[in-house]
Amino acid sequence: MTLARRGFVALPLAMAATAAQAQLKQPPPPSQAPQSVWYAVRGPDNAFIVDMPGEPVYKLIDTVSPGGAKFVYHSYSLDYRRLSLVAQTALYPADVDVSQPKLNLQSVLDDRAQRLAGGKWTKIDWREVLGAPAAESIGSVAGGSMLRQLVLLKGRRYVSLACLGPADSLRTPEVERFFKSLRLGV
Repeated sequence: MTLARRGFVALPLAMAATAAQAQLKQPPPPSQAPQSVWYAVRGPDNAFIVDMPGEPVYKLIDTVSPGGAKFVYHSYSLDYRRLSLVAQTALYPADVDVSQPKLNLQSVLDDRAQRLAGGKWTKIDWREVLGAPAAESIGSVAGGSMLRQLVLLKGRRYVSLACLGPADSLRTPEVERFFKSLRLGV
C-alpha cells in the first residue's frame, strides 16, 4: 500500500499550498463537493463484481500452493482519500483441499495476522456471504491504521476485500458501499 509513502512525501507540499489557498476561499458546502466516480470492477471470468470509488490498479500475482501447483491472484488496488482498498481473487488449484472452507479461510486469516500489531485480529466474524463461507475481520496495523477484510471461499474461488485506513474510516459510507457491493459471478 503506497498511501502512507505518498502521504509522507506529498503532505508537506500539500499543506503549504493548502495554507495559502485557505486564506483565499472556504471549501464548498457538502452538496457542492466533487463526487467520485464509482467503477464496477469485474474479476476474471466474471468471478466477482465490486464497486470501487475510482479506477483501480490491476496486478497479477504469481504464487504456488503448498503442494507446489502454480496459480495466480488477480489484485485490484486503489488509494482513495485516507483509504487503501483492495479486491483480490484466485481460483485455487486442484491440489488445494477446499472440502473444509473454514480451515482454508482460517489459514488466510492466520497468515495475514502475522502482519498485524500484536500478531492477531481484534475481531473475527464468521458468517455466510452470498451463499459462501466467509469471515470479516478487523485488526490494528503498526502506525495506527486499521485493516478490515472480508474473505470468502465458494468452491475453489477465493475472494478477498480489504480496506486499510484510520480507525474512524472503516465504517464510512464509501467503505460500506465497497464491502456491500460484492457480487459473485459464475
